[in-house]
Amino acid sequence: MKKVLSYLLTPIFWIYFFLILLVFQPIQWIMYNVLGYHAHKKSVDILNWFLLSAYRIMGTQLTFHNPYALPLERPIILISNHQSMFDIPGLIWNFRKNQPKFVSKKELGAWIPSISYNLKKSGAALIDRSKPDQALKEIARLAQFADENKYSVAIFPEGTRSKTGILKPFALKGFAKFFELMPDALIVPVAIHNSWKLTQYGSFPLSFGESLTWNTLAPIERNKANASEVLSRVEEAIRKDLGQVK
Repeated sequence: MKKVLSYLLTPIFWIYFFLILLVFQPIQWIMYNVLGYHAHKKSVDILNWFLLSAYRIMGTQLTFHNPYALPLERPIILISNHQSMFDIPGLIWNFRKNQPKFVSKKELGAWIPSISYNLKKSGAALIDRSKPDQALKEIARLAQFADENKYSVAIFPEGTRSKTGILKPFALKGFAKFFELMPDALIVPVAIHNSWKLTQYGSFPLSFGESLTWNTLAPIERNKANASEVLSRVEEAIRKDLGQVK
């Protein structure tokens, strides 16, 4: 029965999902060009609330666990595992007060309604993975932008999505640049559970009746630790929350 519902409801999900993106494309343009950055940011928050509402079509249960009062007066580096494209609306909505900016493949800034526009106008780092120098320059630009404005950056140190939910080793390079250029940033681990299950059969059908959770874990102050030591602590915390301790 679950598989039958998956096939029946997935077309409805995708129609609703893409209608949301199409509707918010002109809304974002108006907000950004007429009312400015903060109005545009508010429209993006609302966009992601609607995107999360689409998950309900698939019978998906959403849980956000964040018991910490994260500061608004200093930058934050959000570090999360990455299981599917469905991770991102939850991060944007859950941390909307901290205005997260993302590192993304440059291709995603080109053609997707609403999503591409937001990536280009929000200050996201659009990187070319075939050009390491360009990628590091974009990351440095984003780090300085976030540090100056007390925004947050959201990074996925696994590099690519884990299609089975098994945590991949964290790569240091990108995080080290943020760590260097955002010296006052608070480090906040986030463990995402089960979004991979939504796409376990691919984009069609999506899996009906899954439970997705975004767990905000204890923030980490760098103190005198270096980037490698801090990232190891983050990976250990996320791995423990996922129940994947080595």
